Amino acid sequence: MTRLTETGHQTAIVTSRWDLRDSLVAYRMFERWRQENFFKYMREEFLIDALTDYKVEPDDPHRLVSNPARKAADQDVRKARVQLAHLREAYGAAALDYLEGRTPTMHAFTHEEKQIQREVQDAADRIAALVARRKSLAARIPLSDAPAAAEAVKLSTERKHLTNVLKMVAFQAEGALVQLVEPHYARNDDEGRTLIQTALRSAAAIEPTADELRVTLAPLSSPHRSEAIRALCDELNMTNTLFPGTKQRLRFAVAEAPVR
Repeated sequence: MTRLTETGHQTAIVTSRWDLRDSLVAYRMFERWRQENFFKYMREEFLIDALTDYKVEPDDPHRLVSNPARKAADQDVRKARVQLAHLREAYGAAALDYLEGRTPTMHAFTHEEKQIQREVQDAADRIAALVARRKSLAARIPLSDAPAAAEAVKLSTERKHLTNVLKMVAFQAEGALVQLVEPHYARNDDEGRTLIQTALRSAAAIEPTADELRVTLAPLSSPHRSEAIRALCDELNMTNTLFPGTKQRLRFAVAEAPVR
């Protein structure tokens, strides 16, 4: 099926799901792209794949893994088929030599033909035996049945899950700030996330008072960016958010750029 946009751009989708409507297939495909883009962004900007520690724990013995014996059997079948293909090429070359008069006698051709035929038949029989053996092997087996089961470990999952959750929450917070700054930043569609990232990484002065925690960000690289973040600070101040565990209200601001 093909998706045609209003601009004339076409996106081809190949699927074997005849039971689904074309609109549902297209929805699932583009939803998958959205998810892939999300994880690509998380890997590049939030290091979601980075190791938080090197602690390991025993792996799940019931987890299914690829069967090494089945993988070796696949390789044997491929090698045997390559050998059979070479023998058939040799048989064709011998027949062509005879037809074009390069074989000295009929007896010589017959002798060579019978020898190659025996080799071809032996190779075909070997392939049949290898295929039968491969069918008897499961494609996936429990980890406990794998040869290296005793050494199988995995990275500690609890801390990894916790840090991934924190990173995804940070991503959602970043996305929410991008939406808030949109009315105040003309290039928000192209540079919104970069602007927010720059503001979050910039230096700031923190001043606690009796009822407020004042966070004053350093001015950004250009006046219009500073103004956009200043408007965002006003939006955040209207929420009257308390700093966790205290009664101090968070108050955000952007410092004025020094006069040169």
